[in-house]
Order: sequence, then structure tokens, then C-alpha cells
Amino acid sequence: MTQITRRHLILAGTAAAALAAAGPAVALDVAELNKPPELGEMALGAPEPAKVTIIEYASATCPHCAAFHNDVYGKLKTEYIDTNKIRFVFREYPLNDAALAAFMIARAAPKESYFPLIDIYFETLNTWAQNPAQGLLNIAKQAGFSEEKFNATLKDENLARGIMAIRDAGTKFGVQGTPTFFVNGELYEGERTFDAFKALIDPLL
Repeated sequence: MTQITRRHLILAGTAAAALAAAGPAVALDVAELNKPPELGEMALGAPEPAKVTIIEYASATCPHCAAFHNDVYGKLKTEYIDTNKIRFVFREYPLNDAALAAFMIARAAPKESYFPLIDIYFETLNTWAQNPAQGLLNIAKQAGFSEEKFNATLKDENLARGIMAIRDAGTKFGVQGTPTFFVNGELYEGERTFDAFKALIDPLL
């Protein structure tokens, strides 16, 4: 993989057009899907085994992922995740170098900072994505990064490969774009409303 440097972090455009919100589409090995990646799982809510597990594949530069996290995720978190009714798993599916770099920063931060950084990426996407190198540096500093640590993180090819391995595995599970969700192993593509998730979750609890 080409070494990622700040010079390479030019936003390649938001190529993550939402796919039609039709689902469930494919049957797969749920045990294999639920197997944590080598980098470790980023999850909130109920411990395993949970009655309901939602796995989201997302790109940090995807406007449709941002719309989900800004408009729907908070309600899901309050009603289902924070109450440990469901397990929510976030998996990286970077669609360009800027998204990969963002995820590298989140993974290199203290674990408790991971989801707050993801929230910041989506809340401020229209700002930081205009100049990803400087925008990500500004965000990283909020998480305690020095500029030296920031630059070193972006040169960590093992970390980059680990994140791309998560993306490659997602593709094998049927992920073609972002956001893509799995609810107890059933695949759903594109943005979904809170009510649509509620209709899926409640009968399973």
C-alpha cells in the first residue's frame, strides 16, 4: 500500500452514494460476520451474546453515513445502545485516502476517544473534508495528538493495512457502498430512519 502522508490527503470526492434501502438481501455466515477483526472490534452497548447486534460499515467521508449518525444514531444510542438492549458495532470501510486517514487517527487515539472522534468526523464533515490534512490535524489535536504523533500515525502502514482488511472483509460479506448495516446478520443498504430500525429491532428483543 502506498504510504499515506498529509500531502496525499486530497478528498477524492464523496463517492459513497447511498444504495437503495432494500434489505435483507443476502444470507451469510453470521458467526464469521461477527468475528472481531484483527485490529479489534469497536462496539458499544450490550455485551456478547446480544439479542440484537447491528454492524455498520461506514466511510468517514460519506455524507450519507454522516446523515445517519447526525440524524438517527443519537436516537438509537439513547433508546437501545446506552440501555444495553442491543450491541452496536462500527466497522471502517474507507472510500478514499481522507477516510482512511481519519480512521487511522481514531484507531491510534485512546480507545475511549474512538467513538467521540467518529462523531466529530460526521458532525463536521463539511468543514474538515474541504482540507483533509489540516482538518484532520485540527481534530486530532482535540484528542491529544501532537503534530509529530499525527504525522507518524499517517505513516503507519500496518495500521492502514489493518483497516483495509476490515474493508476487504466487508466486501466479502456483501458490502458494496456506505452505509451498510447488518441486523443479526441480515444486510440492509443505504440510509434508514429511526422508525425503520425500530421496526427491525423491537420484534427481536
